[in-house]
Amino acid sequence: MNAEPQRPTRIDPTAPRGRRMLHRIWREEVMRLPSRVMTVIFLTVATAGLTALYPLVIKRAVDMFAAHDPRILYQVPAIVVIVTSLKAASQYGQTIAVQGLVLAVIRHLQERMFRHALLADIARIEEEAPAQWAARFTTDAISIREAMIRAVNALGDVVTVIGLVGAMIFTDWELSLIALVLYPVAAVPIERLGKRVRRASGGMQEQIGMTATLLNESFALARQVRIYRMEESEARRVDRSLDLLHHAFLRIAKGRARVDPVLEVLGGTAIAAVLGFAGWRAAMGGATLGDFTAFITALLTAARPLRSLGSLNAALQEGLGGLERVFGVIDEPPAVAQRPDARSLPPGHGHLVFSKVGFAYPDGRIGLHDLSFDVQPGYTVALVGPSGAGKSTALSLVPRLHDVSRGAILLDGIDLRDLTLDGLRDAIAYVSQETTLFDMSVLDNIRIGRPDAPREEVEAAAMAAAVDFADTLPQGLDTLVGPGGQRLSGGQRQRVALARALLRDPRLLLLDEATSALDSESEAKVQQALVNLRQGRTTLIVAHRLATVKAANLIVVMSQGCAVEAGTHAELLRADGLYARLVRTQSLELVD
Repeated sequence: MNAEPQRPTRIDPTAPRGRRMLHRIWREEVMRLPSRVMTVIFLTVATAGLTALYPLVIKRAVDMFAAHDPRILYQVPAIVVIVTSLKAASQYGQTIAVQGLVLAVIRHLQERMFRHALLADIARIEEEAPAQWAARFTTDAISIREAMIRAVNALGDVVTVIGLVGAMIFTDWELSLIALVLYPVAAVPIERLGKRVRRASGGMQEQIGMTATLLNESFALARQVRIYRMEESEARRVDRSLDLLHHAFLRIAKGRARVDPVLEVLGGTAIAAVLGFAGWRAAMGGATLGDFTAFITALLTAARPLRSLGSLNAALQEGLGGLERVFGVIDEPPAVAQRPDARSLPPGHGHLVFSKVGFAYPDGRIGLHDLSFDVQPGYTVALVGPSGAGKSTALSLVPRLHDVSRGAILLDGIDLRDLTLDGLRDAIAYVSQETTLFDMSVLDNIRIGRPDAPREEVEAAAMAAAVDFADTLPQGLDTLVGPGGQRLSGGQRQRVALARALLRDPRLLLLDEATSALDSESEAKVQQALVNLRQGRTTLIVAHRLATVKAANLIVVMSQGCAVEAGTHAELLRADGLYARLVRTQSLELVD
């Protein structure tokens, strides 16, 4: 995951934003696939060129018909079959080639975006709901794909129009001038409509994410909704969001709907002017029937690609809205980055030191302030304190889920920021109070701790962590746990997470309320397993249970982001400070 990120193409910052993004996707994505690009160009030009032959074939047929030429019986049908067959083959190949090119580009964009998201700061990820992140990979990708397909097909439309214009000029240059003057008039209103569609598209993508978030939340909290009789309030809340989404879609539909009427009116005006001029000229005895028929055929054939080009701007603007959101993720530098001269973690016993550590969240909230404590190798240190004291924040700084804002955290004498991320995190096992598992088997969820571990070691770790319920599962340890681990109870999921930590055999063990979801019998088994696991390694625990806290070698009492007391259980009780008050008020659960 530490591969060097792809360097963005240098683009003139003074260029219009949409053009810069188009240039960027061309340079960074499309040009990676030169063979696909050349195939698309060849087949597109072939299809367009064969389409441009239609008016000439019609002219040939009409002239032969007017001259009573007997070759019309076999020559024209043969030409028509050949041209249409070749066009059908090239059109099929062009469609497949365009789809393949565009899907390859979208697939690579999604991969880049996800890899950047994996490296992004945890606080940045948690700013938005999972559904809003997912929208970037689904709805945004769809809008980009559709815009790219339209843009690539526009190449064929341009070549087709050029060929048809050439055919029109070849057959009748005077009539061609009338059509060429009228059609470009549509450019101004079409451009304005495209900008409106782009603004509406950006709002639509955001609203899709917010609506999906509301729906996910409502389904996830289905029990609470029914128990607290929230059905009506939830219905109103989701209805409001669906209304906003409806209006967003409607704004885009209105913007799209205005394009075709504008083109229809201008196209009809052009044809009317051509027919009027042609009628006047025919009355004056000019041009042959074949020329006139070929010209009208070319003009009518050009109507479709011209209409597609006219509506292209609106489609592009929708895609640019999605592209802005995608590149917004790709371009955001990770808050936690590995230094170029980072070193591997040397051998050691897990001596962990917090030295005047300060941490502020991106929104300015202070999480920690001058937090200092020393965890000797092999010691167990418990962090306790009231809610919001910064305990979990302090724990998250050790694996560098966030980076300190001030001060330093040292592991075996080395600042964590001077270590490689892989080396640091390989030395850590982390078990949180959240018991969500991956939708894999129990065995694979445990093996995340050490992917190369043989099955015997995984089974031993499972037994040590009291995963004795595996025998009751349909396929034992090979049973799939379902999305989030929903096929297991909360206590069972927690024991699987503990088995994962046991299998990792870490230098540092981080436990954030790791036994909070266990019943008394399971907790007794896990506590014994944790006693064995803590031997010879440093353990940092965030805990509320008195039994867990009392077993620690050192208790650090936190309040408002800093350490206010430190000592053993007995020492802190004698000091009669915050810790003693927490015990007396049962803020620390009296489970002994």
